[in-house]
Amino acid sequence: MSLFKQLDRLRLIALLLWALPVAVLPLLGVYWLWQAEMLPWWLATMVGCGVAGYGLQFWLLRRDRHLLAKAVTTSDPYWPPRADQAWVRVEQLAEAIQPEQWPLHDGARLWMLTRNTLEEVARYYHPEEAQPLLELTVPHTLLIVERASRDLRITVSDHIPFSQALKVGDLLRAWRWKDTAERVMNLYRAGRLVINPLNALLSEAWGHMRGQAYGQAWTEIQRWLLREYVRKVGYYAIELYSGRLILTDGEADIQPTPRAGTSLSTETAEKSVGVEQPLRILVLGRANAGKSSLINALFGRLTAATDVLPDTTLALQPYRLEREGLTTALIFDSPGYDNEELNEKALQQLAFRADLILWVCAAHRPDRHLDRLYLDAVRTGFSALPDRRPPPILVVVSHIDQLRPSREWQPPYDLVNPQNAKATHIRAAVEAVAEDLAIPLAAVIPVCLADGRVYNVDDALWAAILDRQDEADKVRFLYCLEQRKRKENWILLRRQLLNAGRWLLKLPG
Repeated sequence: MSLFKQLDRLRLIALLLWALPVAVLPLLGVYWLWQAEMLPWWLATMVGCGVAGYGLQFWLLRRDRHLLAKAVTTSDPYWPPRADQAWVRVEQLAEAIQPEQWPLHDGARLWMLTRNTLEEVARYYHPEEAQPLLELTVPHTLLIVERASRDLRITVSDHIPFSQALKVGDLLRAWRWKDTAERVMNLYRAGRLVINPLNALLSEAWGHMRGQAYGQAWTEIQRWLLREYVRKVGYYAIELYSGRLILTDGEADIQPTPRAGTSLSTETAEKSVGVEQPLRILVLGRANAGKSSLINALFGRLTAATDVLPDTTLALQPYRLEREGLTTALIFDSPGYDNEELNEKALQQLAFRADLILWVCAAHRPDRHLDRLYLDAVRTGFSALPDRRPPPILVVVSHIDQLRPSREWQPPYDLVNPQNAKATHIRAAVEAVAEDLAIPLAAVIPVCLADGRVYNVDDALWAAILDRQDEADKVRFLYCLEQRKRKENWILLRRQLLNAGRWLLKLPG
């Protein structure tokens, strides 16, 4: 009522006189419809249009939900395995968000939401700390908020209509005038009910449905904004703990660094490849298992020295490997791990720098205890590195031509439905190797590498290698990222020391 006391009553009367003819029109229209016996048809049309409009609004709301769902931040497949559970916690925190608890105009509440998200991720990586959030460095904390805000700005601009024209002040003013506007609308609705009861009741019903739909749409957008902000902050917090959030200029997704490895690469070999960091494929196995013969078969020509005597390969030998669909790679021939110089520790160091491992195991040798021992050593080594992905391992079962009956060799052999003794024994050997080495059956590929008898390399083995290329690229990325992180630390330290030195020189005296 205080609003009406502030108005000039004569001006209010003049306004009512101007509005009276327009206000009478609905009454006259309803009276004419009643006289023409068209009032039921008009009512039915109004109800039908209202239902159709509500249905269209409901469809638009579902479409907006679908568009917002497509714009949701997801985890990065190149994260180390340890980060997966951290992302699960971020998702749980985001799904628990209720818009009424976190008003968008309250900056203090939004900062608290940021802090809760950072603390949830920090607690996962530092469970032993009473205040894990204090383990974050100041520059990295600022960078997380900066990146999250930047990404959210881009997402809002791309997916919310007219967001470029919506100001923060508009939201605040709309929030402040909400109660006053509701009181004025209540007075208007009461007056309309007195003048035209039928039209007012129908408008109220339609307005309620329309307001409910728009209110639900706004709530959905507000909930999406809050959840997406939590996901963005959590995403970059995990990026930090995964070593991918760099302080120097550049994007978070870094490129591989040149010569990222030492034990599994040589400068000459990498220069010949012509890329910064090729895919590194390591061939492991016992002496005379067929490692060098496998490399020859992959190349289709004589590349590695082969001999019936053990220890032909005395050191790691890199070979450039190219094939359609395969990332440029270096394949490394290694000495047999039954060599005294290649102990479990040395084998672990080799595996740590490999992106894909081809483990050669002879089908006609039942003594696989040493293979399992060294394979378990590799698994144990990677279990102690939660921030690294273990390379995919393919077990290549060689010498299948020497299985019984040894004189028979008429490929191809159907191992799914073996039709003869040779195929049955090959399948039995593959299953035995998979069980003895605790390797999935799909990762065990039987081959023949004998001169003039090469079999199952160009089809099954190459298909398995190409199928695991994405996983190998993730392993390579994390290893190169580790090298990039070390380089960044040196760059920052040098910059800080130079700036500190300049500042000291400027001091008086």
